[in-house]
Amino acid sequence: MARWPRWIVVAGAATGLALVGAVVASNFIGGEKKIQRHITRLYSLDDPRFMDELGVLLGPPFLAGTRVQALLNGEQIFPPMLAAIRGAERSITFETYIYWSGDIGRQFAEALAERARQGVKVHVLLDWVGSVKMDDSLLAVMTQAGVQVKRFHPPHWSHLGRMNNRTHRKLLIVDGRVGFTGGVGVAPQWTGRAQDPEHWRDTHFAVEGPVVAQMQSVFIDNWIKVTGDVLHGPDYFPTLAPAGPGRAQMFSSSPSGGSESMQLMYLLSVTAASRSIDLSASYFVPDALTLQALVAAMQRGVRLRIIVPGKHIDSETVRKASRATWGPLLAAGAVIAEYTPTMYHCKVMIVDGMLVSVGSTNFDNRSFRLNDEATLNVVDKAFASAQTATFEDDLAKSHRVTHSAWLARPLRERLGETLASLLGTQL
Repeated sequence: MARWPRWIVVAGAATGLALVGAVVASNFIGGEKKIQRHITRLYSLDDPRFMDELGVLLGPPFLAGTRVQALLNGEQIFPPMLAAIRGAERSITFETYIYWSGDIGRQFAEALAERARQGVKVHVLLDWVGSVKMDDSLLAVMTQAGVQVKRFHPPHWSHLGRMNNRTHRKLLIVDGRVGFTGGVGVAPQWTGRAQDPEHWRDTHFAVEGPVVAQMQSVFIDNWIKVTGDVLHGPDYFPTLAPAGPGRAQMFSSSPSGGSESMQLMYLLSVTAASRSIDLSASYFVPDALTLQALVAAMQRGVRLRIIVPGKHIDSETVRKASRATWGPLLAAGAVIAEYTPTMYHCKVMIVDGMLVSVGSTNFDNRSFRLNDEATLNVVDKAFASAQTATFEDDLAKSHRVTHSAWLARPLRERLGETLASLLGTQL
């Protein structure tokens, strides 16, 4: 058998390594320009131009007639979600990042399957990475009943680079009339009432009113990417009457288009703040531009309070990278507190007691640039007041980190934080 000359073998191996390196590099390099300059403060949050401009810049306008109900922890979150599914008459669209196994996973699978058997159009979109722990038997329960189950960005040799783009969105829309969004995944950790470290603290939201149509369109955006099918008509977009006093906007971001929308929304909101910013952040790794905006807000008199996870966290690397960024914030007077009872998975921002932003978005580069995300902005003073009360309750269960304590942390911690920060673009 003929042998290839050694130089050809070496060249071929080098070419192969270069191709592998290029694929790996594509996982770490975004395809779009980053926002690089600070945003000039032109108006306060209570200026009508703020909502108008968010609608223009981010896509959908704010719609009146929104009712949003906060659901705290699994014992309040899962029963209404399952009840809505079981009562569906025409359509169910469900997109989530984490769907694992356990009793709660089976309850969702069986409820979705039962509706599909009754002729309801059921569409489920699961992130491939986030659902890798899902038991195959749950998929079988759904698919055999007629549920359309698709995976977002499964690995394939021809497009390994896109594996770093995950759908982190959490959306459930039933009959096009009621929607759910927030931070919760389908896994045992989200069940219960955050009573111990095995049961996480999280908040999800039930939504009614015209803005539900915007939620539906966000789901369909990714459904088209995966399947090519366009879901439309009254089964998905019925006429929606006003349901409450709030104004709301549901928008999305994706590396395939408008990846900077999420960070832009946060920067605009922080820049418009006049009095207060309360941030519940399960993963808080701000970049230099975001830190600059937060410090500038405090310098003009805005109170900044942030709750992050403490020792109970599912990613110690994220915690270390987060702590590395706290110096300028603490020096400027920010309150940063670590939630002590269990993992803190909430994703809520409250600005000036008026604007509440909720959804799947974390305060980090992965959410701002790498993942597909969805956020609901609600302008409703009563709703904001209720969310502030919840924030205060969580703050009372958290340990405040002072600037002096942060400066005095041991050298080993500082070194670990520095190493973790090297991965900041992926966190």
